[in-house]
Amino acid sequence: MNVSSREIRLQLDEVLTVLRDLNEFVVSLDRIGSRQASGTADDSAVGAFVADWDVARRLANARRVISVALDTQLSEEENAEIDALCEQGRFYGTDGPASSPTDT
Repeated sequence: MNVSSREIRLQLDEVLTVLRDLNEFVVSLDRIGSRQASGTADDSAVGAFVADWDVARRLANARRVISVALDTQLSEEENAEIDALCEQGRFYGTDGPASSPTDT
């Protein structure tokens, strides 16, 4: 499947929610990183941010928004290919080369 030529439509209100959440995460994590680099935040700051700002639930919602759009607009075969590609991602805590933080 050539995914680069496909167009998927999303509801604007859902896109804005996801974009706002992602922007908050990126800016906040950058600020935490800057504070850690300057010594004004410790290693627990990221964990506290993730917990306090409900990051896992909000990221799961972003994934759901995109997944629903894909499920409703692509064929079963295309969705199966996308699922397989997603399974190739790097996941924290898994054994093997996929979990190496030095891979880029």
